[in-house]
Amino acid sequence: MGPLIAVPGKDMSLKEILLLNKALTRSSAYKQMEMEHKINSLCANYSTPLSLAEERVLGLSISELVTGCRSGALQPASILEPYLKKALLCHQATNCLSDLMFENALDDPLFADCTPRYKGGAANQPGLLGIPVSIKDTIDIVGHDSTIGFSRNVRQPAKSSSAMVKLLQDAGAILHVKTTVPTGLISLETSSDMFGRTSNPHNGKHSAGASTGGGAALVAGGGSKIEIGTDIAGSVRIPAHFCGIWSIKGSSGRFPSWGNRSPMPGLHSIPLVVSPLASNLDDLQEFCKQVIHAKPWVYDHTCIPLPWRSLDLHEDGRKLKWGVIWDDGVLRDKSPDSRYLLTFKGLQRYYPSDARLRARFTSGSRRSQAAGTRIAYWMTSHSFPSCPPDISEGLNIGYQLLFSDGGEGSNPKCSSTRRGGHSSCKRGIRPIKPSTARQEIVISVVLHLDYAAGVMPVTYVNKTLDGLPKDFAHSEEYQRLSSVGKGAYLAYDADKMHGLPVGIQVAGLRLEEEKVLGGMRVIETALRDLGIVFVNKVTL
Repeated sequence: MGPLIAVPGKDMSLKEILLLNKALTRSSAYKQMEMEHKINSLCANYSTPLSLAEERVLGLSISELVTGCRSGALQPASILEPYLKKALLCHQATNCLSDLMFENALDDPLFADCTPRYKGGAANQPGLLGIPVSIKDTIDIVGHDSTIGFSRNVRQPAKSSSAMVKLLQDAGAILHVKTTVPTGLISLETSSDMFGRTSNPHNGKHSAGASTGGGAALVAGGGSKIEIGTDIAGSVRIPAHFCGIWSIKGSSGRFPSWGNRSPMPGLHSIPLVVSPLASNLDDLQEFCKQVIHAKPWVYDHTCIPLPWRSLDLHEDGRKLKWGVIWDDGVLRDKSPDSRYLLTFKGLQRYYPSDARLRARFTSGSRRSQAAGTRIAYWMTSHSFPSCPPDISEGLNIGYQLLFSDGGEGSNPKCSSTRRGGHSSCKRGIRPIKPSTARQEIVISVVLHLDYAAGVMPVTYVNKTLDGLPKDFAHSEEYQRLSSVGKGAYLAYDADKMHGLPVGIQVAGLRLEEEKVLGGMRVIETALRDLGIVFVNKVTL
């Protein structure tokens, strides 16, 4: 870690600057020593290998854990211990934890006796009873720091918990650790003088992404069932992709966000959205459903009183319409992204096992079909007057919304020569570029439209299949790329990135979280029928 440097103000003397730097360094050192002390103070049992029984607990889904706690077959303490053991292993490998909260995690009377004592059916029972949940170090929990990576926030414990934390505690979740963030959150890599660098659990030489990088690394390593992160410009989806896990950014007002720290107080043009990350789609969907069932609008006045809407996109008679973005006018996707996005064509030839539904899924073409999946492709040519709007324009508008100087002091604005009208699709799919830290990444304009968007892993970079041509940097295709695109492909190295996860982003309209999750389910099922199943390869 390098030294902390204070930016001198107009009226600051050299002595004041040196004293400030000393104070900042002292605060960061305190936080590091505090974490080290908490780990060293743990009883020896937490450093023993996982038993077979504990491994089985780690393999249980959210539904199975809740059912076990409700029946009395599982006790919260028997769930917390293996997850804390795994969390410590993850931290040792990736440096993903910022605080331990296990000492008070089971203080709630709710955990005193997990027996079938609840009456009135499942509706009156805690929906997340016994579920280990980690919290990003920007979400307030009473008695603990929420630093946002700033040393000035060290030893400033929150006096009250955020709305999401209160909801989770009432729902029976076990909040056991907080996770690392970069300084000020707005970053592509989770690194700070306070916490150090959080590495990718698949390959320590690469980044875990940001700003929920600590939580993504922890979930990928099995140290938490759910991570509660926040998203302004991809802060849960980028780390989820980098670490090969599932995530969804809901629209503002769907999940409670009140009581969270922001690096930019007063920013309302692009709201900070609390968003979950999970190791599989089943857990992600179940968690979202239980949070909505807990009526988040009771905890946060900014939440929309919108109940959970169960739906099945395989339902008989339902026609699906997808939009596929191959080229957004800023960055043309090549391997490995395009290789795995091609598997999306499986949706066009996907046949459900139920004979009643087969008629709806027919081998298709690019044009809409009367009784099958409809595919619309995002075009960028001047030859298509009905093209969607230029994404580069949307990104430039996003800079103006996100930064007080209109983005003038940030990275150079994206540029594109494409112009066009507007067309819309119910769901859109976009590959996400595998990247090293500090590489510019194009985030879809869906961010600024407050659309719901999820990320799901598909497979891994393969150095044999995904390498670029040796002369690609001198090719005509490369010369046509924008500066962002050129930078991305110069950083891409299939040999060095071999084994890193590759995924896609699935976007829907505003407040359509259920449809986005349902669309992710359709894609996952279609890929499975094609023999493509993502398997977590993290070993600790």
